[in-house]
Amino acid sequence: MVTGGASGIGEATVRVLAAAGAETVIADLNLEAGRKLAEEIGGGATAVQMDVADPDSVAKAFASLDRLDGLVNNAGIGHVGSIEECDYEDWTRLMRVNVDGVFLVTKAALPLLFAAEEGAIVNIGSVAGLVGIKRRFAYCATKGAVVMISRQLAAEYAGKLRVNCICPGTVDTPFVEAYLEKYHKHEKAEVRQQLNARQPVGRLGRPDEIAYMALYLLSKEAAFVHGSVQTIDGGWTAI
Repeated sequence: MVTGGASGIGEATVRVLAAAGAETVIADLNLEAGRKLAEEIGGGATAVQMDVADPDSVAKAFASLDRLDGLVNNAGIGHVGSIEECDYEDWTRLMRVNVDGVFLVTKAALPLLFAAEEGAIVNIGSVAGLVGIKRRFAYCATKGAVVMISRQLAAEYAGKLRVNCICPGTVDTPFVEAYLEKYHKHEKAEVRQQLNARQPVGRLGRPDEIAYMALYLLSKEAAFVHGSVQTIDGGWTAI
C-alpha cells in the first residue's frame, strides 16, 4: 500500500513497485486519479479512497484488505512560513495529515504486516526533518516527528517488522509546482533556479529516484536494513 499514491512520489512509487511485480494498493483522497492509475498499470493494482487523517476513512480502507506485505507512508502536505506566519489552524492541519496520518495508517496496518512473512514499512520523511529550513516551521516539525516515529517503531518491533525512513531533498513533483504557483507566480523561473541550487548537485530530485529507494527498502535484499534514515537530497545534508 502506498498512501498518497495517485500523484508525485507516491505515483512514482506505485509504478516502480508494480513494474517489479508487486500488487499495489493506491490509497489516496482522489479516488478517481487512483483508479485511473490502477487501470493504467494493471498487475492487480487497486485503488481505495483514504483520508489518512480520518480514523473512519482509514479503517474503511483497511477493511477491504486481507493481506499486506509492505506499507509506504507517503501522504503529506506542506506549509510555508515561520512560527510567526503559522496559524494554529495551519499547525493542526499539518500535524493531522503528516503525523496523525502516519500513526493511524501504521496502527491499522500492523496486524496484516505482522502476519506477513517479511512485513516492512517505509515512511517518507524529508530533509526538513533533519535540518532546519527557513520558513518551514510546521513542516520541519512534522517531518522530524516522522523520522522519530520510524526510529521508535524500528526499536519496538525489531525481528517482527522492518521499518525505515527516506528523507528526500526537494523533488520535482506537483507539490513543488503548487508551491511555485501559490507563492512565486510571477517569478517561477528564478525561484526554481534557487531550488535547484540548494542541492549541491544543482538540480531537483526525480520522483522515481525516491521510488527506487522505497523498492529496495521493501525488498528481501534489504533484510538487514532496519531503523535507517536514508537521505536522497543531492548532497544537501552533507554540507
